[in-house]
Amino acid sequence: MTTLTRRSVMGGAAAAGAALLTSAPSSSVQAAAPLSGQQAPGWYRYKVGSFEVTVATDGVNRFKFPDGFVTNRSREQLNAALAASYGQPGPDMIAIPYCPCVVNTGSRLVVIDTGTGEANFKNSKGAAGQFQANLKASGIDRGQVDVVVISHIHGDHINGLLAPDNKPAFPNAEIMVPAPEWKFFIDDGEMSRQSSDRMKGVFANFRRVFDALGRKVTQYEAGKEVVSGITAVATHGHTPGHMSHIVASGNSKVYVQADVTNLPIFVRNPDWHLMFDQDAQMAEATRRKVYDMLVAEKMMVQGFHYPFPGLAYIEKAGNGYREIPVPWSPVL
Repeated sequence: MTTLTRRSVMGGAAAAGAALLTSAPSSSVQAAAPLSGQQAPGWYRYKVGSFEVTVATDGVNRFKFPDGFVTNRSREQLNAALAASYGQPGPDMIAIPYCPCVVNTGSRLVVIDTGTGEANFKNSKGAAGQFQANLKASGIDRGQVDVVVISHIHGDHINGLLAPDNKPAFPNAEIMVPAPEWKFFIDDGEMSRQSSDRMKGVFANFRRVFDALGRKVTQYEAGKEVVSGITAVATHGHTPGHMSHIVASGNSKVYVQADVTNLPIFVRNPDWHLMFDQDAQMAEATRRKVYDMLVAEKMMVQGFHYPFPGLAYIEKAGNGYREIPVPWSPVL
């Protein structure tokens, strides 16, 4: 009988290791595969009752934020909040994602907001303008889209209405815009009264996009369905006619909020006034009203500027709120 001792075991292991070393190939394998430099296609799908919602990222905009980006807080306070939230590019830098979505009701295919446009893919070196590529990757054909619903007329929501050749990006779709938004931005008198370069640019871009479409739009009002199962909700303040949308099927609902808030730091700090809000006080009041409702009803929210895929529940937290991301599901 062989008796095993610690010394014999250790000696045997050392001998085996030496044998492996002496028998190893003289040349080792090198990890010489080239770096990809590309992300996987960015789309995510979930159910709301019998409806399917597909979120297809349009990418992200990373930039150095200007003074007054939050008009009632200092640069230092904003930097501190961004650092505490992680995921930001660095001091004085901000990264704002874009999360347009598509609702398939079973009878209608509905895009809600369109991102920054395909032409921006080249302009941004691939950082943004990804919406159409990700829609295609998700199996959605732009030619089958029945309706495009616009929440408001800022460029990151309307520029994707046009292909790079300035032809309709959704050639067979009805384009729906909020009636009060259209009334304000189509008004030449309102345009002439603008004093800031940013707002002058907003008016000019509105005309660029919708003139290319021949101004063929359907205006819609708050409190009414844009299509069966998708109801418009007035959430003014960010812009004069800003709308959000409740997607409802059976007992399930999701609140597609557009720009009621921007990044989640504005969920946690609803009294912070973003430079893009036209009426900051109204925008804050709208945020609190919407988020109190989301808390009370435990309704999911789809955030256009939340980190992809942008789906969350909301809880009350101190003087503000916090978002609880809905766990990613590998099945529908």
